[in-house]
Amino acid sequence: MAQRYVRVKTKKGQTYYGKLQLDRSVQVLDAPPWLDGSETDLVLDVDEYQLLSPCAPSKIVAVGKNYASHAAEMDSEVPKEPLIFLKPPSSIIAHEQAIYYPKQSQRVDFEGELALVIGDRTKDCTVEEAKNKIWGYTIANDITARDLQKKDGQWTRAKGFDTFCPLGPWIVRELTSGARLETIINEEEKPKQSALLEDMVFSPAEIVAYVSQIMTLLPGDVILTGTPEGIAPMQIGDTVSVEIESIGVLTNIIEAIPD
Repeated sequence: MAQRYVRVKTKKGQTYYGKLQLDRSVQVLDAPPWLDGSETDLVLDVDEYQLLSPCAPSKIVAVGKNYASHAAEMDSEVPKEPLIFLKPPSSIIAHEQAIYYPKQSQRVDFEGELALVIGDRTKDCTVEEAKNKIWGYTIANDITARDLQKKDGQWTRAKGFDTFCPLGPWIVRELTSGARLETIINEEEKPKQSALLEDMVFSPAEIVAYVSQIMTLLPGDVILTGTPEGIAPMQIGDTVSVEIESIGVLTNIIEAIPD
């Protein structure tokens, strides 16, 4: 099994990056792994930490309509260049944390996606250079208030609510060839979304290179690479799981906003 890199919080409130072991203990690092973090003598047992999102980016850059099938289901054409937007870091939640259904919306959709974690300061790079700027891969769910997206005509509100970017559960360095993404609701046998990552219109390296011509990417920043067809609304009480082969499963429950 590939090494899995995590970010955790101890019962004392200390936050660490580390390597997840087979027994679920965490070998703590002295810095984020993309900043050459080294192993320390500290090992946390499974009952000594809470799993956080695997990184804390300065920004989340997302790509829309990066699968032809999804563009078709949205009644639009495939963009001729990556269609990008931002999600606020405050939208990030971890594996098994709650997605809150905003009171302003009547339709909240899942969008399972591959997420890239940037490992180095990246500005004006080529596609070939971009391949070495991607430090690792994790899973994201680009939660979207679909009715507000259509109403507003731009996407900031629809995609920017707190809890609207589940991320995790960990980062891996490599993807297996032919990896598939699937999104499953309530453990149903048939996935709502199922697509090969290689079906993307723009590859991860092409996306990184494109974004780097616009804004400087910093170590630990996250890029969401788009969702395939099969988007659908969720209801309060639903469980949504996004699975990507060679990474794992990101699971969250939809809850009403607490009073």
